[in-house]
Amino acid sequence: MSRLINEISVFFPAYNEEAHIRNTVLAAKKVLEKIADNWEITVVDDGSKDATGNVSDKLAEEDFRIKVIHHRQNKGYGAAFKSGFYSARSPWIAFTDSDGQFDFSEIINFIKKQNDTKADLVIGFYKDRKVSLGKKITSKMWEYLVFVLFGLKVKDIDCGFKLVSKKVIDKISRLESERGAFISSEFLIKAKKAGFKIEEVAVTHHPRKKGAGTGRKLNVIVNSFVDLMKLWKKLR
Repeated sequence: MSRLINEISVFFPAYNEEAHIRNTVLAAKKVLEKIADNWEITVVDDGSKDATGNVSDKLAEEDFRIKVIHHRQNKGYGAAFKSGFYSARSPWIAFTDSDGQFDFSEIINFIKKQNDTKADLVIGFYKDRKVSLGKKITSKMWEYLVFVLFGLKVKDIDCGFKLVSKKVIDKISRLESERGAFISSEFLIKAKKAGFKIEEVAVTHHPRKKGAGTGRKLNVIVNSFVDLMKLWKKLR
């Protein structure tokens, strides 16, 4: 396979993912070695209570292109999201969740879409999201609310697979949210307001084999609505 991209940074937010993180990183490494001239992978260990940090450090010892950022305490997905973006050094930045639910080889589709459209952001949307019906409904409700308040219309705001130009991160005002249910919305809202072009690509989603996500905890949802209204008041 010919090289599709010159340079790319990839990061994985991780909290208690010792069962998945090694396979996730090595799968991404295998793809990057085929498609990129230069690459780096960063694991953002968000205060994990299991061996996620140790496993990630071992990976970094095995390959200098892999690095680890440790949060001493769990700060939330939003904080891990920001650490990954702000530490990236390449002109293009990609990320997926670290739980093995995405096929990282599909980054090829993101890169091809960007080449064809010259988009500043290429964001994923689920072909068939492997979560409960309740989660699907609440996600669609959230997307509708964001559309009403900010005019942002995308197929899936929260899909954890995106390719972003570093100039987007450098241009938009600093992201504020620490919470997972809001950080992606804040990011896309600010990118749209700054005039960046957003394109979308369908992605495969696999069932989670072990562990559980934290994005649907009641306190996270409530606080995310509070953050959303604060941003609406600030930007209107």
